[in-house]
Amino acid sequence: MSKLIYSQLSNTVLGACFSVHNILGPGLLESAYEGALVIELAHLGIPVERQKVYPVYYKGELAGAYIADIVVDGKIILELKSAVRLTGVMEAQLINYLRLSKIQVGYLVNFRNSRVEWKRFVFQRD
Repeated sequence: MSKLIYSQLSNTVLGACFSVHNILGPGLLESAYEGALVIELAHLGIPVERQKVYPVYYKGELAGAYIADIVVDGKIILELKSAVRLTGVMEAQLINYLRLSKIQVGYLVNFRNSRVEWKRFVFQRD
């Protein structure tokens, strides 16, 4: 059995997500949860980067960029949603962030419903 990467930080991050949801409740815009989660993590003393840009290069030239909602301590990407359900497109979005950033762990977190829904992704480097 392999060891869970960043297990303590992951537990703290998920706890912060649950705390934000418990206080704000379901159904708000994604941006409200993002702002509250940044505050919650800062209160816990965890460094975060909000709206972190990851450029995409093609043949050495900038072709575009992806913007991750929150990067926690340079180790975990959080992609936040307020949707009826999580979809494969949302999962692919997070997987692309992990691939471009070289960050190994990401969480897709949905605040829309009565319970927080989350999925953990681990990007295995070649």
